[in-house]
Amino acid sequence: MANVWNRRAAAAAGLLAVTLAFSACKRKQAVKVEQADEDGPRISSIVHTGDPKAETQLVTGFYGIEQNSWRWTSQQFAVILRPPAGAAQKGATLNVQLAVADSTIKQLKTITLSASAGGTALPPETYTQAGGFTYTRDLPASALSGDVTRIDFQLDRTLPPNPPDRRDLGLIVSSISLDGK
Repeated sequence: MANVWNRRAAAAAGLLAVTLAFSACKRKQAVKVEQADEDGPRISSIVHTGDPKAETQLVTGFYGIEQNSWRWTSQQFAVILRPPAGAAQKGATLNVQLAVADSTIKQLKTITLSASAGGTALPPETYTQAGGFTYTRDLPASALSGDVTRIDFQLDRTLPPNPPDRRDLGLIVSSISLDGK
């Protein structure tokens, strides 16, 4: 009987050792993943506003993700983007994929988008009809000298809040990018 008890104790001890070793391996992997996350998200040259990971690059003026692909903006909104390789010498092109809602044109008739990057004002664009558009502007190299470029946008007007929605609604934006020349 003592022999059976010893074998069971040895088997239990062996099982416990394997379990602890397996758990220790898992803990090491979890720590490794946490350390990778601590590095923080990398700043990209393009922001897809429907991507939750883009949140860190949307500095201000963006509302929550809608239909898993876009966001409404408020009257003022801003992003940070990484300039593409060579932009400090050649400049870059700003591209904003946006839409003007039918309700915006019906109520406001027109809406004008202005932007500035690195202290450089960019020419505005006025939209007089609903639909999808690309706001494209060349940025000089002087506006792109750092590791990160903040781009500030301003609308001349927005749709006022319409209870129960308390948001002032500007444009629908799906992506913003800095592309190399």
